Amino acid sequence: MTPVRSLARAMLSGIFVVSGYRNFRSPARLAVAARPVTDKVAPILKKAHPSFPTETETLIRLNAAVQVTAGLMMATGRFSRPAALVLAGTLVPVTIAGHPFWNNDDPTAKNNNQIHALKNLGLLGGLLLAATDTGGKPGLRWRTGHRIGHSRRSVQRAVRTARREARIAVRSASTARRLPG
Repeated sequence: MTPVRSLARAMLSGIFVVSGYRNFRSPARLAVAARPVTDKVAPILKKAHPSFPTETETLIRLNAAVQVTAGLMMATGRFSRPAALVLAGTLVPVTIAGHPFWNNDDPTAKNNNQIHALKNLGLLGGLLLAATDTGGKPGLRWRTGHRIGHSRRSVQRAVRTARREARIAVRSASTARRLPG
């Protein structure tokens, strides 16, 4: 991995590690803002798995733990592409719960939340770029297409060789039939 990619991933993941750590240590400060979102998500979680936690503070801690873990994975370059996708997934509920500018009547609060929502949208874009970055190496799609093309050419070569050898065998057989004895 190039130094620029390593630095960029560490810089992008830094906010998730720091804020995830803070949110894990004190989820109560976010509980009031997160409650409208967690109240809507709780029935879905219960339906998916009855023993899954649905308390607001527990969900905040879970999201924070995921952010710290995925942020560290991305910063260290270990499974950085899946980690970027996970971080992108955690960013969506955080933005909806933490920066609902569409609900603000106060112009100052609305502007502040709108700026933070746009900042998170920019982070989401960076995470999507990081999730698709192959580090300068060919991606899976190219490698698969290349392998298929290589296999197709190998099969075509084998068919041509088999046909050529069959023609030679037919000629040899007809020549052998013409020989006396």
